[in-house]
Amino acid sequence: MNSFDIAAITAELSRKLIDFRVDNIYQINLKTLLLNLHGKEGARISLLIEAGKRVHITFYEMKKPSKPTGFCMVLRKYLRNGVVEKVEQRGFERIIELSILSRGERYRLVVEVFGDGNIILVNSDGRIIQALSYKRMRDRNILRGEKFLYPPQFGLDPRTLDRQKMDDLKSFGSTEVVKALAKFLGIGGIYAEEILLRSGLPKNKLCDSLSIDELDSLFKSLLSLFSLVQAEHFEPHVYLDENGNMIDVAPFPLRRYVNFKCVRFNEFNKALDEFYSKTSFETQLQVARDSVNQEIARIKRILRDQEETLRESKQKAETYRKIGDLIYQHLGDFQLLLERVMAEKRSGKNWKEISEALMKEKSELRVPAIYFKDLNPKTLELQVSVDSQSFSLNLRLSAQKNAAEYYELAKKAEKKAMGANKAIEATREQIEKARHLGSEKIEKASILSHVGKKREWFEKFRWFYSSEGLLVIGGRDATTNEIIVKKHVEPGDMVFHAEIQGAPFVVIKTKGATPSEQTISEAAKFAGSYSSAWKAGMASVDVYWVRPEQVSKTPPSGEFLPKGAFMIYGTKNYVKGVVLEVAIGLIRDAQNLRVIGGPPEAVAHYTENFVQLVPGRETSGKLAKQIRERLASFSADKIRQEVQKLPLEDIQWFIPPGGGAIK
Repeated sequence: MNSFDIAAITAELSRKLIDFRVDNIYQINLKTLLLNLHGKEGARISLLIEAGKRVHITFYEMKKPSKPTGFCMVLRKYLRNGVVEKVEQRGFERIIELSILSRGERYRLVVEVFGDGNIILVNSDGRIIQALSYKRMRDRNILRGEKFLYPPQFGLDPRTLDRQKMDDLKSFGSTEVVKALAKFLGIGGIYAEEILLRSGLPKNKLCDSLSIDELDSLFKSLLSLFSLVQAEHFEPHVYLDENGNMIDVAPFPLRRYVNFKCVRFNEFNKALDEFYSKTSFETQLQVARDSVNQEIARIKRILRDQEETLRESKQKAETYRKIGDLIYQHLGDFQLLLERVMAEKRSGKNWKEISEALMKEKSELRVPAIYFKDLNPKTLELQVSVDSQSFSLNLRLSAQKNAAEYYELAKKAEKKAMGANKAIEATREQIEKARHLGSEKIEKASILSHVGKKREWFEKFRWFYSSEGLLVIGGRDATTNEIIVKKHVEPGDMVFHAEIQGAPFVVIKTKGATPSEQTISEAAKFAGSYSSAWKAGMASVDVYWVRPEQVSKTPPSGEFLPKGAFMIYGTKNYVKGVVLEVAIGLIRDAQNLRVIGGPPEAVAHYTENFVQLVPGRETSGKLAKQIRERLASFSADKIRQEVQKLPLEDIQWFIPPGGGAIK
């Protein structure tokens, strides 16, 4: 965010956050805080602060870490339940301050949105209590207990600039005016370029060539731009490239983007949230994808080496065995050749004389010299050639023993080939495992889940609405099983469980109604499909249902119930042979496309655009891509591109553990 963005967002936050209380603080990652605040009549706001990058209200649901960091714990200690009194911009710098009254003392949360950024908690005496990062610098120190000092002002404050001071631009000499203006006012290149566009001046014009009229024009353009800020006359835009990708966000229209597509927003908070959340989301996913692809590429390189080893080993085994066979086919001749060479050497001839004599006989086609090729005195090896195959014979060994040596080498090569084969199988399994883990890593990489409105309480679980409109929820793991049964099961509800180990508890929220047989059938299918039966590849499973009073956390005497497990007492009502199948489809919710999932009968009640799944071996990541492609192909032309941009994670949420296959 630049200084103009900070001015605009500060104005909006001042109207929205004053008198709100800090409910809780979470540190989402190394540089990002989420402040949950509440106001009168239950109003709630989530303020997102990313050091060095952004400050705005977020309408996205954030995945919060299970344990707070030390920095987060200190902020909670001093600010939790505090009241926001002021939100201010420091001069026209990229600094936002939140003044918070907590337990009778005023604190400042200083957010530096420049460079690497920082978040600093300062007490009423102006001393630093805690900082996201501590630094010793030439002009100031950020250290616990020291007096907090602001960084030196970067450029002149444009809001207090007069026409006479504008003449100082000429002192930049042969510097291009766009660079000088950005430095002179500390407003960055984008807005320096915008002022020049509004003035009708080329950005590469040199400062010392500026005329009085041109300086007048620059000053007027600067004032007109600032009048929008001072009057809080904002028309937030997010700008898109030709492919629909977000490239920038601004609190009012910019001439530099006059030929670009744009999306208008009624609040700058919403524009910033959409821009930064989507771009950060895509960046995180791309980092995760790159990491996964690099790991898979690394394993594939190992696989290629192993396949090359296998090929070479098989080739060597074949060659060595062939040589052994050739020696036996010409055993007598090779034995005579070996004996003759050694006999002549013992008679006093040197190696050169022996070689020359054999080469002469070879030219006369005399046996066994016709097999002779060369002789190596150092290694005592005789190079021979037969049937276009050249190889060496050890002069110390008989022809038969030479053949045995080659057969032994063939066995070793075959053994190495067998080992390479096993290694290749293991590496291929490793690649599949890396792909599976990669899909999970990509899924976890998303810290955001866009839902157009705050997520309903049940969306943290597995859920669907039955064809008669009753909410059905199910656990995703042992923890959510516990939460559902302990907190969300009410009298009159129906509790389902598949007759298999490793299954979620599924609950029909009846709200006093009597569910139809259709809803019971759908809930049973839901319970079976998201159980371990799916991953095991089973086509069907038995499911039973009971009343809430039959479910207990109290085990029989001497027994222990693990997390997520419950005892069922009394008669179970069985739904036999429940077919395992799931549908994933699209509905239009307010202004957004939403992914829904559940039993095909229930999903079909709300949309005609859905894909049906059965147990299978396709990984969740690949399956999600296939489903999105199918859903896009079924969609009308005007929304097809929107469908193609749906996050794969939204689809994966409804894919049962273990992947599957499209029916």
